[in-house]
Amino acid sequence: MSTVLVTGASRYLGARVARELCDASGVDRVIGLDGVEPRHPLGGAEFVRSDLRNPLLGRILARADVDVVLHLSLTEPRTSRERTATKEHNVIGTMQLLAAAQARAGVRRVVLKSTASVYGSSAKDPSHFTEDDEARGGRRGGYARDALDVEGYLRSAARRRPGLAACVLRPAHVVGPHVSSAMTDYLRSSFAPVPLGFDARLQVLHADDAVGALVAATTSDVTGTINVAAPGVVGLRRAVRLAGGTPVPVVVSTGRLLSGLARRVHLWEMPDEAIDHLMWGRALDTTRMRHDLGFHPLHTTREALADLGAAAPASPAHATLAAAAAAADGLAARLDPALVGTGAHAVRGHDGAEAGPRP
Repeated sequence: MSTVLVTGASRYLGARVARELCDASGVDRVIGLDGVEPRHPLGGAEFVRSDLRNPLLGRILARADVDVVLHLSLTEPRTSRERTATKEHNVIGTMQLLAAAQARAGVRRVVLKSTASVYGSSAKDPSHFTEDDEARGGRRGGYARDALDVEGYLRSAARRRPGLAACVLRPAHVVGPHVSSAMTDYLRSSFAPVPLGFDARLQVLHADDAVGALVAATTSDVTGTINVAAPGVVGLRRAVRLAGGTPVPVVVSTGRLLSGLARRVHLWEMPDEAIDHLMWGRALDTTRMRHDLGFHPLHTTREALADLGAAAPASPAHATLAAAAAAADGLAARLDPALVGTGAHAVRGHDGAEAGPRP
């Protein structure tokens, strides 16, 4: 029976994984660790409040007799201004964690949640990235650079300490009703700028499937790097509509121009390295996920985006349109009752539904 330490347990995904692991076969004890108090219920999991940079981390592993570490606390900055703080947490914190795990003989397995952003996005990309591919172009700075560095640290720790198994999951962008990130903010934006002449291929992963894949990796003996993504690819414009946003074509030739435009009009802000993804997109080969890990997502990319859209608040643009149409109906009723219905009842949202609040 295993004792599993889950880092990043105060966040939605970490808390859900901790709860699921409590009921998983072969798991006797689950300990959640984070620098802040949990914002979501942990079920039967215990909680230890500690920063990854705490020098007492090794003592925590020893006292709890931890033999499996699931590292979920890599942080993706929402804006470029958060870059410095997140880099220190991602790189320095992970180095401390891996050093403690390597020194503790009882730790036999480390599972790292990395990101598919390590592949970058450019016009030179293959149709689907395999785990052996590297970025063909574009920028791989910021969060993607941190993830690559952390992956390298884990592989080095496994080489130095015989008996330490390492598994790296590279999930596509995780989306869901309770997931909040720079990407979900963009997809649900009332005015989501999309580059005219481009239609990036998007592949995402539903939060429920992300939890399932992480639990499967933690309780299995699979090692190596594994892509994790939902079946199917959706164009950027269609993805925005499915997620509840409103795509607005803009004339730009580079990701930097798109990023600058969005910031100037205060629509949304994303880290610079993530902008290329909106220009070119990315798709993953998930053969290893299905064959080696034995995991099959329950949601397609289209279904995951639709679930995100079902929970999205009403679009301000549609609300304004509906209000204007309602006012037109009121005026028409005073002028000619036969005209009622040509306003609000004729207004449709971008998905064909009546404009106004979504379910």
